[in-house]
Amino acid sequence: MKPRYPVLGILLVTTLTVLLEIPSVTWLTSATLSLILGASALACMALSCLLASRWRWVERLFGGLDRVYETHKWLGIWALVGASYHLVFKANLDSWNSVPILELSKYWTRMVRQLSYLALGLIVLLALNRNIPYGQWRWWHKLSGPLFAIVILHWLSFKSPIALKTPSGIWLTLLCGLGLLGALYKLLLYPWLARAGEYRISAVRLEKHALHLELTPLHRGFAFQAGQFAFLALQEKGLREPHPFTIACAHAGDGRIEFVIRALGDYTQRLRQQVKVGMRANVYAPYGRFQRPLQAGREIWIGGGVGISPFIAWLQDAAAGQFDKASLVYCCNPSRAFPSVSTLQGLAEERGVDFIGHTDGAERLGDTLKRLAGDTDPRQVQISFCGPKGLLERVKASMRDCAIPERNLHYELFEFR
Repeated sequence: MKPRYPVLGILLVTTLTVLLEIPSVTWLTSATLSLILGASALACMALSCLLASRWRWVERLFGGLDRVYETHKWLGIWALVGASYHLVFKANLDSWNSVPILELSKYWTRMVRQLSYLALGLIVLLALNRNIPYGQWRWWHKLSGPLFAIVILHWLSFKSPIALKTPSGIWLTLLCGLGLLGALYKLLLYPWLARAGEYRISAVRLEKHALHLELTPLHRGFAFQAGQFAFLALQEKGLREPHPFTIACAHAGDGRIEFVIRALGDYTQRLRQQVKVGMRANVYAPYGRFQRPLQAGREIWIGGGVGISPFIAWLQDAAAGQFDKASLVYCCNPSRAFPSVSTLQGLAEERGVDFIGHTDGAERLGDTLKRLAGDTDPRQVQISFCGPKGLLERVKASMRDCAIPERNLHYELFEFR
């Protein structure tokens, strides 16, 4: 599900239900548009809080937690757009039968109105600001739930033609209730109720800009599919923040899991410096739906940098079936490649997978795709990609040159923030 579908769906349902509450002669007014956009902003915030819960059924609906977080981000952005218009233009007319659902004094009604807009703006700015260290960003972002409650209080306290028993009132009450439940679960209950396991770090391999971790379960591991990811949180000071990393191995009988981590940000650099064998960690998993295509005349896997991790897991998956139609393209800087090109080539050759190493980045990617897909019907070529956004655009452009339909591209979003 693409982000625009929930946004447009919310706008459509909110518009239809709000128009039922007001005289038709007032539909084409700035006040009506302000009311619709204000209610839509509230609905977008509610759905955004629901998506942040990481509930399994939500992930299945959107086709992966990466898509959930992308939609979560855009819901916040469009909520701020709608709320901005709602703040500037009055959402009331004398001809409307407007009464507050919850009676407050004029002072607190006005105060809550201003605070609700500031709360929404703060949530969106914190979510989009990549210059804030992850540890601080995570704790600030936890305030989204309580700040959302202020926005709900604004809806309940200002004069509006929307009553609780009307279609629009029922629609907003349902969404806000689910949003509050999701926010409460994520803020207080997730560490205790989410699927997780306690692990011990059994092996550490350090490289200049990366590290390879192997963890064994202290009690019982969890089942996962090759290509999924987990949130890793070490039980050490400064390393307790859960971070998402792709599981770089197939499911093993002893429950062992592995991660290949590039030390790029504050947390991953600190992790590389402090991690030691014997440390314990909580692993929340599995998430993601990055799986091999079930039927394909030709499979092309493209991994960029640390985006090679899910393909390592695919190569190790004994239950994955045949690999004779698969080719792995590894785009990397040889001085920063981890695992090395030669190591990955050896692993691919063991499974009978054609391997192409692009140590010059993506300069020859178009020619490689033409060669690999040249003897196959373009409609039968399935491309799986994991890597930076810039490389993804290169892949899409090369697919167009080869007449490969974009629907044949399966990729996982590379960044959550």
